[in-house]
Amino acid sequence: MTQVLGIVKQGKLIPEELWIKLITGMENSFDDLETNNKRVVRVLSQSFIDAMKKRVTPKFGVLLSGGVDSSLIAFVAKQLKCNFTCYTVGIENSEDVEWAKKVAQEYNLNFKYKILTLDEFENVLKTTVKILNDADIVKASVGSVLYAAGKISIVDGDNILFGGLGSEELFAGYKRHEDALQSNDFEALHKECWNGLKNMWSRDLIRDFTIAKNLGLDLRTPFLDKDLIKAAMKIHPMLKLSNNDKKIILREAAEFIGLKKEFAWRKKKAAQYGSNFVNGVDKLAKRKGFDYKKEYLNSLL
Repeated sequence: MTQVLGIVKQGKLIPEELWIKLITGMENSFDDLETNNKRVVRVLSQSFIDAMKKRVTPKFGVLLSGGVDSSLIAFVAKQLKCNFTCYTVGIENSEDVEWAKKVAQEYNLNFKYKILTLDEFENVLKTTVKILNDADIVKASVGSVLYAAGKISIVDGDNILFGGLGSEELFAGYKRHEDALQSNDFEALHKECWNGLKNMWSRDLIRDFTIAKNLGLDLRTPFLDKDLIKAAMKIHPMLKLSNNDKKIILREAAEFIGLKKEFAWRKKKAAQYGSNFVNGVDKLAKRKGFDYKKEYLNSLL
């Protein structure tokens, strides 16, 4: 996990209360947010490039889904002339694998992907559930993406892996952000973005750090750069979310940096769906005679 922000100290994830204190210390009011679109795009673009520069090393991997977050990471890494390889995993009919192929081909990226058989996926899922000691379907399926891709990168000699964690919270990418915006309540949306960042420890950080530590991976998360968080949270949320699009300002910044529109505006597909892993869990549950995915996952503990 990125050491630049201070999420990890002496090889251990910082306690939840310290994470919340860190985020709370950056929290700003709704009253003085930036609404100038062009200025925001310029500042955000530079902030992201700076966040990447702080984290790049002589050799690393990128967890590539073909969505705007990971595609932008790979694109900027290419612009910075870094030595890196992109890794993508999925099972049959994975949209992320197909989109990642397009991105890799467009920008001539070093790219490795793996389509897991159902049996291979079952082994990954079993291991992930045991590592996390948690049978929650989102944690198990999202965690399985990191575990499967992380295994490939480790074998490949890349023990540093970049990912897009944090982007959804900063730029209002989730359904709960849409819910917060009901009745055009942009102040509620701004507050939800901060709440989401605070809640990341229990929902995302502990999951990814636990898996990364098991594999011997160092996760780099440029979207959780302190300066980038501050820049993103100075942006008025009306530039982030509309009735038609999510993460608008990030997509505009990605285009400004040079990412093709096709990739900058790909509709969000959560990792568990883009990889098709949720469908895999369903198939495995039925194959094992379970009526519900939850029952099957609990059997793996």
